[in-house]
Amino acid sequence: MKQEKPLPRARLTAPKAAAIAGILFSVLLIISLVLILISVPADLRDGGDWLSARGSTTLLALNLIPFSGIAFLWFMGVVRDRLGEYEDQFLSTVSLSSGLLFLAMLFAFSAVWASIITLYGTQPNRLLASGFYDFGRTLANQLMTNYAVRMQGVFMISTCTLFIRTRVIPRWMSLLGYALALLMLFRISAIDRIGWVSLLFPLWVLLISVYILIDNYRKKAVPTAVR
Repeated sequence: MKQEKPLPRARLTAPKAAAIAGILFSVLLIISLVLILISVPADLRDGGDWLSARGSTTLLALNLIPFSGIAFLWFMGVVRDRLGEYEDQFLSTVSLSSGLLFLAMLFAFSAVWASIITLYGTQPNRLLASGFYDFGRTLANQLMTNYAVRMQGVFMISTCTLFIRTRVIPRWMSLLGYALALLMLFRISAIDRIGWVSLLFPLWVLLISVYILIDNYRKKAVPTAVR
């Protein structure tokens, strides 16, 4: 009895797939975070008056976050597959774990804010009087500024180390990632009261994604020029 040979697996090693996923993640998350940062007051002691004027804008931003998370999952999967046999199991585990924890914190942050805005739309006076607004406001702030941002930093350090070893991207981009990751890990609340440091991660992902996409087309154009 002849054994059938397994069909070759269609590998998603194309740099373009990772680049497109990274760009989509970055653009969606940057739009979401900017809308939230300009809509939600930085002072944790605000009375919630902004909800009536800017609650719908914030809710729109929160609805974009799940799609950015899906794109980030795709980005992580394609990057790991791209590394292939050069993948370091220890660093890859740290990178994957920190990436998933970041998404969990990001989704929890989004869910808390969406719950607050939804409850305000149905029972505004009861929400503000119950104390749930203050609790949810503080919880969402802690999830993003203290946990999600630091998981971003861990992901960047582990991923940059993998990039340096495999030379997937230029060395200076990895070194830049190290510097930005340190700012995120040792974030000083007195300096970053508003939370703009959370934008460093999607901006870095956007940088390397654009580079990978350009480099991919550049390599395709070389054989054509030789002919």
